[in-house]
Amino acid sequence: MSTQLTAGGAELTIDQDNGCRISSLRVDGTELLRQGPDFGAFPMVPWCGRTAGGRFRDGGVVHELPLNNGPHSIHGFGREHPWRRVRASDTEAAFVYDLAAPWPWPGRVTQSVELTPDGATLSMGIETYGDSFPAQAGWHPWFRRNLGTGEDARLDFQAEWQEERGEDHIPTGRRIDPKPGPWDDCFGMPHGVDVTLTWPGALELKVRSRDEWVVIYDEQPEAVCVEPQSGPPNGLNSLPRLVTPVDPLEISTTWTWRRLG
Repeated sequence: MSTQLTAGGAELTIDQDNGCRISSLRVDGTELLRQGPDFGAFPMVPWCGRTAGGRFRDGGVVHELPLNNGPHSIHGFGREHPWRRVRASDTEAAFVYDLAAPWPWPGRVTQSVELTPDGATLSMGIETYGDSFPAQAGWHPWFRRNLGTGEDARLDFQAEWQEERGEDHIPTGRRIDPKPGPWDDCFGMPHGVDVTLTWPGALELKVRSRDEWVVIYDEQPEAVCVEPQSGPPNGLNSLPRLVTPVDPLEISTTWTWRRLG
């Protein structure tokens, strides 16, 4: 089952049965997202990126997650399960997903998507049904590197730091000066995520978020990923953010585009 939003020349499709991912985003008929059941733009929840060894500690208790990326656990459970639509109109829709085993705590995740002719706003929240727990949330969009209209996309951003990545792809805890790509790396933007993708002569797209963490992944020839998230990879261990009964985790990102030429 899918939900389609339309606004002006923009069309956005959400596949709630396949992890509530945005399976398609078309602007004036041009598809911006890599197609396929594992791609599009999916929510990362209740953690983002890799959790080292699939293990994290909450107080004195060590919790284990299923390994799905070599020796690590990656990108959470939300992308693997169907979500339930709770409201929809021509331009906006909202969905919920209930956390359950093997996640150690019960809770609820809400994702809403709003479309305008020149942009989309994605919002996500995590709330607990009882005990507090550490969590993360974010999005993993696969933007097409080439839209079939000319040159490959150019990527522009200014980060204050880069998380040093170990050979195991887990951040070491050191912050270093940003290095040139290609990247599978996390960057810090303390004033908010602000990344621009430009397909020369076709389209400019800006990814923004009030949160300060973004992973850039451009090691595959088909796509460029710009992933705003509430904390760095392995953050359940290195920078836990507690979801409490009075303080849910909330995150949003806005994509805005303008036609070129």
